[in-house]
Amino acid sequence: MCKPHRSRPALRAGLLRAAADAFEARMPVLLGLIVREAGKSLANAVAEVREAVDFLRYYAGEAERVCGPEARPLGPVACIAPWNFPLAIFTGQVAAALAAGNPVLAKPAEETPLVAAEAVRLLGEAGIPARVLHLLPGAGAVGAALVGDARVQGVMFTGSTAVARLIQRTLADRLTADGRPVPLVAETGGQNAMIVDSSALPEQVVADVLASAFDSAGQRCSALRILCLQEEIAERTLAMLHGALRELAVGDPRRLSVDVGPVITAEAAEGIFRHIETMRSRGHAIAQGGENPQGRKDPALDAGSFVPPTVIAIDRVSDVEAEVFGPVLHVLRYRRDDLDALVDAIDATGYGLTFGLHTRIEETVTRVLDRIGAGNVYVNRNTIGAVVGVQPFGGTGLSGTGPKAGGPRYLRRLMTRPAPSWADAPADAARSPAEAVVDPVARAYIGWLRQRGHAEVASRVERDLARMPALTESVLPGPVGERNSYGLRPRGPIAALASDEAGTLRQLGAILATGQRAVIAAERASSGLLDGLPAAVLRRIVPAEDPAGAPGLGGVLHAGERADLAGLVRRIAERDGPILTILSIPTASDPEAGYELSDLFAERTVSINTAAAGGNASLMALDA
Repeated sequence: MCKPHRSRPALRAGLLRAAADAFEARMPVLLGLIVREAGKSLANAVAEVREAVDFLRYYAGEAERVCGPEARPLGPVACIAPWNFPLAIFTGQVAAALAAGNPVLAKPAEETPLVAAEAVRLLGEAGIPARVLHLLPGAGAVGAALVGDARVQGVMFTGSTAVARLIQRTLADRLTADGRPVPLVAETGGQNAMIVDSSALPEQVVADVLASAFDSAGQRCSALRILCLQEEIAERTLAMLHGALRELAVGDPRRLSVDVGPVITAEAAEGIFRHIETMRSRGHAIAQGGENPQGRKDPALDAGSFVPPTVIAIDRVSDVEAEVFGPVLHVLRYRRDDLDALVDAIDATGYGLTFGLHTRIEETVTRVLDRIGAGNVYVNRNTIGAVVGVQPFGGTGLSGTGPKAGGPRYLRRLMTRPAPSWADAPADAARSPAEAVVDPVARAYIGWLRQRGHAEVASRVERDLARMPALTESVLPGPVGERNSYGLRPRGPIAALASDEAGTLRQLGAILATGQRAVIAAERASSGLLDGLPAAVLRRIVPAEDPAGAPGLGGVLHAGERADLAGLVRRIAERDGPILTILSIPTASDPEAGYELSDLFAERTVSINTAAAGGNASLMALDA
């Protein structure tokens, strides 16, 4: 019997913490299942159980922090998890949805149902009622049925970009019970790159590259796919890398001496081998490892889905036409003068999940970080193993919708009335609406509204400004010798689509407050509505014949009737490129309703090994 004085979020948090304890107590059983069913090494399995436990405890704390008296859950949420992290990602999705108060329909990957079944059993033993957590194993048709069911009010998905787009288009055929687009939280793949300049320490580079590219047989969303070596250090680094490659042992992951286990299925292995042979036929040099611990190929490897760790030389980023989800690393050489162009080429792939940089030059760190668009950036360390709450994980562009898993905004997407966005920032960066820093262009716009007799719209825009998230970078807790920071960056131009002029004016204020450009209908822009706008404001407004079809959009604001919104959702779902967030309010909304401006920003986490670049001064402050 629950104590009556405890709030519902506190009760949910208590159950999730009890589940975390149960996972830890049951670790030996979970390890065995992960190794046998997913083909992971024991070291990877231990790390996965730890991550699942971290998710349970983190979202328990988030439930207490974010789920205030006004918070309302979405309703039934479908959680569709992948096979490459059958416990951690599965548990993270389920824990977040439960923490926000939603009943969960949990669909594990077809390849790893036993791990998921044990996780659900442990959650039930911890007190999660069976009526709010349903396990639905099966093939892809099960997930498709869940996504297509009108009773499902939200979808959480980790997998391929192609499947995420199919889910988006299915969800576009309906709205939620309260007339909004069905939330889709998708974390997809990445064409992840690492740049290494001539100041980097080769020994550290090779160790970090091996872990980034070949740990878990390269079957991580965050795995390194393209290594970019400055030409002055390429020969020496490649010689060391090829030598280390020959030392990697491929085989049965139950053996502690094995470094690289199998890929998930024979079909997956065949696809990877086809890519290797295609690159070989195009004249790319290829080096491979793959001996067993005794220095010879294990005949048993021919009977399994094993792929030897492979390094392929390429000339440019575009030589890699698609993500290769396995132990394959592509290596190119670049000239120092071409650094900016190289970063742009990496961004031009459209993906933005993880990115690595090895350099001891602080100016280079700043230069590259200011330019790269990836959601998780790692400096002088490997690019894998994001820690919940320390390195919130998730990408931009073709790599996902956000928000980041294990981050401060995740639960908000799973509620209809979340806490104010200024509470999203970690504790040391949170501030009240009164402390919001407002863009001077937005202030000029508000002044213009009042001069033109739009006082009510100006007041609503000011209320939207109060919802602005903290844009200052905040430092997250983490180990000594590493600095982990979290911040928000503009997504890009935002389309403003409203059925009336007042709606357009309000949308312009919301977009200007974020420092981004507004794309509005050319007809409305030329109607006289914007006459007399300050020049600084006009520079941020882009007229377009079809704002919803404009290239390079970062999001969409809508104000209008439900029928109009339904048509817009379908149109946006047919666009190529990233999955766009649509924020909608009815034209006759109550004055307190407003756009959630934090959704117009992309999150970024930066993890820096401070001990590798000039030392770590914080070590001197430690007590003896």
